[in-house]
Amino acid sequence: MQSAIASKPMAFWVGGWFGDVSATVSAYVAAADSADRLPVLVAYNIPGRDACGGHSGGGAGSESAYRAWISAFASAIGDRPAVVVIEPDSLGDFACMDDEDIAARNRMLTYATEQFRDHAPNTWAYLDAGNAGWVASGTMAQRLRNAGVGNVRGFAVNVSNYYTTAQSAAYASDVNAALGGGAKWVIDTSRNGKGSNGEWCNPAGRRLGTPAQVGGDRGTELLLWVKVPGDSDGNCGIAPGTPAGTFSPELAIRLIDGS
Repeated sequence: MQSAIASKPMAFWVGGWFGDVSATVSAYVAAADSADRLPVLVAYNIPGRDACGGHSGGGAGSESAYRAWISAFASAIGDRPAVVVIEPDSLGDFACMDDEDIAARNRMLTYATEQFRDHAPNTWAYLDAGNAGWVASGTMAQRLRNAGVGNVRGFAVNVSNYYTTAQSAAYASDVNAALGGGAKWVIDTSRNGKGSNGEWCNPAGRRLGTPAQVGGDRGTELLLWVKVPGDSDGNCGIAPGTPAGTFSPELAIRLIDGS
């Protein structure tokens, strides 16, 4: 497990479980900077998270609380280099939200993109854009536009999912075309070595994907391990007793051997 997973670069997820977001982010980015490494972080605290009633609900208690939180996140990075994926799933679950909730989410995501643009100038920030099996590319492009994607470097696809790199790159390319071109994108390859079997919550028979690298198919900017391999998707699938976000050695081993 050490050589297959622990030694590989992967993202650091930051949410409300850290009491002081500014201190947490600043310490992490400073440590990476001093080691001459590029930190990859995930901002994961949008109110009403997992609106469709999945296993990862939560988030900040109000729009104003989220604005303060994400502003502190971006300011804590400052002018140091970093990569940030903004709010996985936040543009995918609109089917479970009403118009007022969608408008509020767009305001918060746009505010987030402005914070990284204005207070973290050397950060490559990417709004999450779901995955190849969720929202049609044209629809996702419009959602990204409404959420301020023009303020940041681009978007991320396949976060915490299993679609192959080729499928994800094709989807991202279509989203970019619908945006008019010019956006950059990254792909989460942490668990996509055998592709998707149609299940999203701790499915059996999946495998680790390509470790982090620069560049990829169809103009992909970065391949990243955004989801930590071995972290549960929820109390489901092959880990019915492991809450979302909790590391399971058994899950990790099954990703190594493809079982």
